[in-house]
Amino acid sequence: MSFDIIIKNGRIIDGTSNPWYRGEIGIKDGKIKKIRTNISDERSREIDAGGMIICPGFIDMHSHTDFILPIFNNVESFIRQGITTNVIGMCGNSLAPIHPDHIEDFRKFYASIIPLYKDYQFTWNTFKEYLAKLEKDQCTINIVPVVGFENIRIAGGPGYENRPPTIDETQRMKEYVREAMEAGAFGMSTGLIYAPQVYAKTEEIIDVVKVVAQYNGLYFSHIRDEGKDVIDAIKEVIEIVEKSGCRGGHIAHHKISGKISWGKSVETLKLIEETENQGISITYDQYPYNRGFTFLNALLPPWVHEGGPDKLLERIKEKINQERIKEETSDQIDEWENFIKRNGFDCVYLSSVVSEKWKDIEGKNIPEITKIKGMKDEWETLFSILIDEEGGSTVTLETMGEEDIRRIMTGPYHMVGTDGLGIPNKPSLGKYHPRFYGTYPRILGKYVREEQLLTLEDAIRRMTSFPALRLGLTDRGLIKENFWADLVIFNPETVIDKATYENPHQFPEGIPYVIVNGVIVVDNNKQKRKFPGRVLYRPV
Repeated sequence: MSFDIIIKNGRIIDGTSNPWYRGEIGIKDGKIKKIRTNISDERSREIDAGGMIICPGFIDMHSHTDFILPIFNNVESFIRQGITTNVIGMCGNSLAPIHPDHIEDFRKFYASIIPLYKDYQFTWNTFKEYLAKLEKDQCTINIVPVVGFENIRIAGGPGYENRPPTIDETQRMKEYVREAMEAGAFGMSTGLIYAPQVYAKTEEIIDVVKVVAQYNGLYFSHIRDEGKDVIDAIKEVIEIVEKSGCRGGHIAHHKISGKISWGKSVETLKLIEETENQGISITYDQYPYNRGFTFLNALLPPWVHEGGPDKLLERIKEKINQERIKEETSDQIDEWENFIKRNGFDCVYLSSVVSEKWKDIEGKNIPEITKIKGMKDEWETLFSILIDEEGGSTVTLETMGEEDIRRIMTGPYHMVGTDGLGIPNKPSLGKYHPRFYGTYPRILGKYVREEQLLTLEDAIRRMTSFPALRLGLTDRGLIKENFWADLVIFNPETVIDKATYENPHQFPEGIPYVIVNGVIVVDNNKQKRKFPGRVLYRPV
């Protein structure tokens, strides 16, 4: 046989968690065709792995890279850290369906985060049309699509109204979910701290997830609270999975948020394990950092968001509403994930803005910004930024403790997810979270090599075959003959993340080669202009 690529002199970790072994890999027509101790056949290209590790490509179980795919499809910050497949449509936010009546609102929302969307023409409405657009545009890596509940509620339900759906609205939401599942979605996601999803009661979610169950799909959730009420929030996921009949639940970026709640991961992991033992399947992903990343307006109480972004902007301009927000945020009874009360303004760092007025203080926390800009107090700073940014802008939130991070990382149902975007290396985009560039090499360098928290084989299994199994991808996630050739070659002695909060736009070290569907995309530390990624469809 004549191979397209042969990889020689490497140590293979195949994704099963078995020990590494020496072998050579022959790739032909996008797939792994031969694994032997020596392959002497002809080849178009040979890669000398020089004692490095060859492993399956990393599967990102939780990403928002769909936010940027219509504009940038190179996904540089992802492919350079070894990600070859990523799940999109997370936290209830997907790029479809879009009801025709809401296209302008949709564009305005995305333009508040990424200015290039200001004049972008959204040419699709249904989920099927969206996937066709993704295929046409092409991508560097593989895409696993999930439909977002926010889109479903806006397109067919009560939208930003804080009320249950009518019978007719419930039926319309179900039809939108059905269309997405038939188009190939792997499931539905929620982000239950975000408006309008925060207004949905458990029963409303169960109703629509019953459609997901009919297609053997998964329920993904950014849960309703990741701090004080995290146990109840996980119990809600369990209830939704059990009563809907879907095949399993997956908890997004599992964490314990807020110092007052640190240590609760002991209880959350016990609850997940007990649930698994009862026959209800719950898994989770995690990124290895002590800060989260979200919208600045997520710091506001849910009522401020009622009616949508325009209404939010109207409300925060009024002094009476500003005083109410201050009062409720300081209230002893917080029935929402109250980031300010639980963590303080010191833990809120401005990540990205659109207006030039605030560009110079990206990366600073709210007290620092208040001092630099000569504001009266942190509240004036918060409201001023939100008003100038028309409700947009993003922040990082320093809310997690290392002990919980390590405990969650070693749990038996743990996988890896970036909760990030595959972005181009453009510092002008803002001081995004370093997880966009460094999630996987950080685990391999810091937690495997330096701290020996995980074995190399176990860490790779959590990044490859375990998520593939969860998603039902039967021909990816392992180094195995006739599997797709999604592969990463890295140096276990040098691999490490370089991105920081102060300077996040830095590629990692120690990952010189990445192959997607048999095509070399990262070649000796340089990304080639290749787009071999595929839109993957839910197995039937």
